[in-house]
Amino acid sequence: MNDPSAAPLISALPFPTLVIGADQKITFANSSAVELLGGQVVNQNFVLVLRQPGLIAAIEDTAASLEKRVGQFATTAGRSEVRYDVHIAPADGNLVLTFEDTSDAKDLVSFRRDFVANVSHELRTPLASVVGFIETLRGAAKDDPAARDRFLDIMEGEAHRMAHLVDDLLSLSRVEESERKRPTTVVDIAVLANSTLKQLDPQIAAAKATVSFEDQAQGTMVLADEGQLRQVISNLVENALRYGAKQGNITVGVYGPAYERRLRQNCIRLAVRDEGEGIAAHHLPRLAERFYRVDSHRSREVGGTGLGLAIVKHIVHRHRGHLLIESVEGKGSTFTVILPVSDQNPQLS
Repeated sequence: MNDPSAAPLISALPFPTLVIGADQKITFANSSAVELLGGQVVNQNFVLVLRQPGLIAAIEDTAASLEKRVGQFATTAGRSEVRYDVHIAPADGNLVLTFEDTSDAKDLVSFRRDFVANVSHELRTPLASVVGFIETLRGAAKDDPAARDRFLDIMEGEAHRMAHLVDDLLSLSRVEESERKRPTTVVDIAVLANSTLKQLDPQIAAAKATVSFEDQAQGTMVLADEGQLRQVISNLVENALRYGAKQGNITVGVYGPAYERRLRQNCIRLAVRDEGEGIAAHHLPRLAERFYRVDSHRSREVGGTGLGLAIVKHIVHRHRGHLLIESVEGKGSTFTVILPVSDQNPQLS
């Protein structure tokens, strides 16, 4: 740098900044740049330090044209890729490079693109089926009552599937809108779980499953949105009915209160346990992602939208709780919601 007074200013910048001299060597790097690129960058040729062809080309172009350019730089932190926009500007015979971390913004763009693609795909498939059957009913099956009834049944099922997906999308949107506002209503979670199971009696009977309820919560109250917590219980039980063992046993239990080291306070546990085939360990970290399915074909067959656990996760976050998923292949799965207890409970030991 020709102006020594600029060094303190660049050192104070909160983002990585480099200065490249006319001899193509790095003449200054602030502490953020040293942390990003390593400690031995000063007096090194920038090509040897940066090593990314697109960025090097942008720097050379700026040096030749004396016009500002923006290049890209990518590195890794742990298992995550970190991406930067590098702003390159000529300054008093030098080039000043500032690194702007754009990982979050680019992840958000990617997330939105994937979300729209997933929703479009999920709606297009049943819609194409309905359109196909309408064309068939107007043509070859026009005078075939048996085929007409069969096709209408299929169309009804596909229409319900689309309606279910739209309901889940709206539900997810509402949950996200309220996610920063913690509920303030005191709810007896055991009473709520028991009444929700009674509402699910028709689905339980249709699946020919046996659901048992264990109340070991000693009347402990939690701060909750009753409607959302009811949805959590419904989604978890419906999941167990869909993916647990056919005509199998499901246990819904409320346990505690007890101190949870994970949340550093006294909490209650709501667990839904099935005796199905279980889930391979590599699927577990992604199960609560939107539209993530262990078996897409089976999920659609049993009426899953791929959003049920995502809704559960967001509701649990709103309640400042934690969703724990455990599974052993061949033995079954347990989905546990851990929720802080209300201060209005009697003093816990």
